[in-house]
Amino acid sequence: MREAAFLRQNQARWQQYETQPPASPDELAARFISLTDDLAYAQTFYPASSTTAYLNTLTSKLHQSLYRNKPEQRHRLAHFWATEVPLVVARHQQALAWACGLFLLFTALGVLSAAYDQNFLRVVVGDEYVNQTLHNIRKGDPMAIYKSGPSSLMFIGIGTNNLLVALRTFALGLTLGIGTLHSLFVNGVMLGGFQYFFYQEHVLLPSLLTIWIHGTLEIPSIVLAGGAGFILGGGLLFPGTYSRRESLARAARDAVKLALGLTPVIVVAAFLESFVTRHTEMPVALSLTIIGGSAAFIIWYFGIYPRLVQRRAVLVEAPLN
Repeated sequence: MREAAFLRQNQARWQQYETQPPASPDELAARFISLTDDLAYAQTFYPASSTTAYLNTLTSKLHQSLYRNKPEQRHRLAHFWATEVPLVVARHQQALAWACGLFLLFTALGVLSAAYDQNFLRVVVGDEYVNQTLHNIRKGDPMAIYKSGPSSLMFIGIGTNNLLVALRTFALGLTLGIGTLHSLFVNGVMLGGFQYFFYQEHVLLPSLLTIWIHGTLEIPSIVLAGGAGFILGGGLLFPGTYSRRESLARAARDAVKLALGLTPVIVVAAFLESFVTRHTEMPVALSLTIIGGSAAFIIWYFGIYPRLVQRRAVLVEAPLN
């Protein structure tokens, strides 16, 4: 490739690197890798040109920026959950909003379906589960199903299942988001139908005070995993100015971070479901405290905190260029 063509093809991107601060440390690293590739090419084919000198200077500046705060990376895990995951959430508000909106829509469809078809829930979760729950309601303990089995075994089984559901919902983003959409549909419809069933049996309040002890963490985790799937699918569908391969790689990096960031939330939800939800006789105030605390965490960590971290990152990175 002639130098003029090489310059024409890449100059706009280099100028962007020079004038616009990176949105995150990950983007800074991606810019550095891209520039080192360009510099290696220029040094090979145009070793004495002004283009090579320019790229060498620009790459050096990014190198200094990249390693300026290297000592801060000693506490990698703390940095991951304190900074990297919130930045991913902040960058992908649109994908997460779509996941949330669609899940709410599917939940409403589940409610309507259960309202117009009394056998709908049996189709969704099976006769055995419905019959057992009806039996428990007649006994005066509608949530007794959460008391079945040892807590430790329930924790392992529920935790494993929920992690697999979240992983599947995220990974199906590779189907251009269609598989993720289906997973959100199934879980949303099931939730809506399930809650309407308790309403129909006049035990909605006891179900809310019990199920949402763990559901306040579990359900948003599924929705956020759906958001991670949409991020992945978006990388394939909407590459923008990047090649499709590079766009997918960037989207996958963010989606994997979000999916990994959900792991402790899912594990805590499984712990609550196995060890706490079974205590259906607990005081209402205690149940509301757990539900309220979980809701406050979700709203703070996935709603408010990411914007604060993004604002701080922009302020820190702005002087780099």
